[in-house]
Amino acid sequence: MAWDPERTKRLLLDAGVVEFSAHGLAGARVDRIATAAGVNKERIYQYFGKKPDFFGAVLTHQLGLIVDAVPIRGTGIDAIADYAGRLFDYQCAHPELARLTFWEGLELGTPVAEEHRRARSVDKVDRVLAAVPELSREEAEELLLTILTLADGWQALPNLDVLYSGAEPGDTARLARRRSVITTIVRSWAPADASHTGKASHHIGQAAGSEPGVNAP
Repeated sequence: MAWDPERTKRLLLDAGVVEFSAHGLAGARVDRIATAAGVNKERIYQYFGKKPDFFGAVLTHQLGLIVDAVPIRGTGIDAIADYAGRLFDYQCAHPELARLTFWEGLELGTPVAEEHRRARSVDKVDRVLAAVPELSREEAEELLLTILTLADGWQALPNLDVLYSGAEPGDTARLARRRSVITTIVRSWAPADASHTGKASHHIGQAAGSEPGVNAP
């Protein structure tokens, strides 16, 4: 069989996401990745460079997959709520990405592939604004960060899930409730009536039933 460099890269990226999401950058072992991929470890250095560079390539590849798989569709706050729900579904099915980003935050001082990812982040904020133009740019940024935090949290902090809920992995009823909470929170950012401020009503305490101006616990 002819040597296929692209196939080799895919095998290494797939093995890398499993290893890095489980052990982080410091704990991951190149030997284990190469063995899992069935590839000589020298190919990692040839295609991706040193281990930190490979970690960056794995994370960037995973981010590209989610951008393609979970686009923002439609307009209005319901479109953003729909996006948040689908993002939660994707993260539940592919928890590795959330864990990779948490490891990145713990172990690295700056984001990997920062310039490339910053451009993608700006584009995503632009898409939120295109769907809900009544939002200010700052509001769109905060809304998107809220969505990402809620969608990622359960995947990156599984032990808290065990301690607080004791839920079995894949408990569909609990997952459905969590999805509903996320979409409800997103809808609480719906722009106010045009006769009012024109800004978004995004007080999480109010969405949870608290009185306006009272912080939720």
